[in-house]
Amino acid sequence: MTLPLGVLISGGGSNLQSLIDRMEAGVLDATIRTVISNNPTAKGLDRAKRHGIPTRVLPHQDYPDRREYDLALTRALQDAGVRAVALAGFMRLVGPDLLAAFPWRVLNIHPALLPSFPGLHAQEQGAAYGVRLAGCTVHFVDEKVDHGPVIIQAAVPALAEDTGETLGQRILRLEHRIYPQAVQWLAQGRLEVQGRQVVVRPNGHPPAALDSLPPCLVHPPLEEGF
Repeated sequence: MTLPLGVLISGGGSNLQSLIDRMEAGVLDATIRTVISNNPTAKGLDRAKRHGIPTRVLPHQDYPDRREYDLALTRALQDAGVRAVALAGFMRLVGPDLLAAFPWRVLNIHPALLPSFPGLHAQEQGAAYGVRLAGCTVHFVDEKVDHGPVIIQAAVPALAEDTGETLGQRILRLEHRIYPQAVQWLAQGRLEVQGRQVVVRPNGHPPAALDSLPPCLVHPPLEEGF
């Protein structure tokens, strides 16, 4: 049985595409029932249409306040029959009404190693701060910005010459790997929230190789004796 999924976007939708690609490859047990955007010109809407996925535009400016918009989003997702929600570059906060409708079934991807650099422009924040490691986080969404329990994280080296753009490109490659994986764990019913910890129940299979992705945990590298 596949997980009926709703995806919320505001822009290009490259993480949406990564979900679609894994679904079409038969490795992600989910079906996207609807893609909803608050931005009528979001390129991600075109991605969805090319794959025959229903889309809907709900401009937030059409609603008097955040709660009314949140309720409209919730109704649209429920009307599409979804059971979980993936935020994929959705540039709006979701509120308690939507979260209550999908308890521990709303996921987000953030381009930083939370709790570092929450909010907007995380890649630029990391590059400007001079971090040695950067990365991305998939987490459950709660009522605070980029705050909910962490499901999976991936780290990449941050270089002295990096800008937000170059660092963001390196991070994005890993976003496209870890987001489908987190959704698959959710689809398989293998995620359990225990306070701030998310336990991923094992399935008995060995981990996959990371092929062309850089396996970096410490940067700069440790020297002899440390």
